[in-house]
Amino acid sequence: MAEINEGFTFAGKSTMESGYRLVGREAPSPSEKVIVESVPFMHGVYDFSSILGERVFENRNITYQLLLPKRSYPSRKIAEIKIKQWLMTAGIQPLYDTHDIGYYWLGKFTEVTVEDSHTDNALVVSATFDCYPFMVAEQAEGNDIWDTFNFELDVAQTVSYEVNGSKEITLYNVGSRGSVPQITASSAMSLEKNGVIFNVPSGTTKDELFRLEVGENPIKITGAGTIKFEFYKEVMA
Repeated sequence: MAEINEGFTFAGKSTMESGYRLVGREAPSPSEKVIVESVPFMHGVYDFSSILGERVFENRNITYQLLLPKRSYPSRKIAEIKIKQWLMTAGIQPLYDTHDIGYYWLGKFTEVTVEDSHTDNALVVSATFDCYPFMVAEQAEGNDIWDTFNFELDVAQTVSYEVNGSKEITLYNVGSRGSVPQITASSAMSLEKNGVIFNVPSGTTKDELFRLEVGENPIKITGAGTIKFEFYKEVMA
């Protein structure tokens, strides 16, 4: 029997180890959250959809078509119960797709339809997940795992620094949306970004007001000690 190497893993189980063959995958682009206001006596509208500096999207549906071949009728009935128990009892979980190595989707299972093919002795399954609109990288930026480095999509960068006085650095967000890093500092420090000062206390913090925009982010660090930025790339795919 040929090895099955395409499918997905969710809530600790995979379609491959259960004998399912992936025969179709649908992951349409998510819809934008459109926020517009029409003002009387004015041509057109005000579009506030990108007021934060980037477009905002709704969740997206990802649907898989699976085939479980060469099973007797009683085995197909048991397989139907098992796949429903597996998928329908889990909440929001990482969804790992073999199509997207190094990334995962974050979502929950929403719907399954099952057809019994008597002529082919097969079970045909359609499984749909409601997912966060972006793929999330498994490894934090600045990791040194060379075997998984993608020369077209990734960037090699330093995310941990020793500071004694002041230091100017640049953090690169090569994802598709802004990122809020987790910051771990050995002592209180200040960060200057785009002319705005952010005070960072000792310990680990995460502040929605301190965001890394897509692209280059020049930052001036002032203080004494070590500081580390932990953030994960999110990609529109």
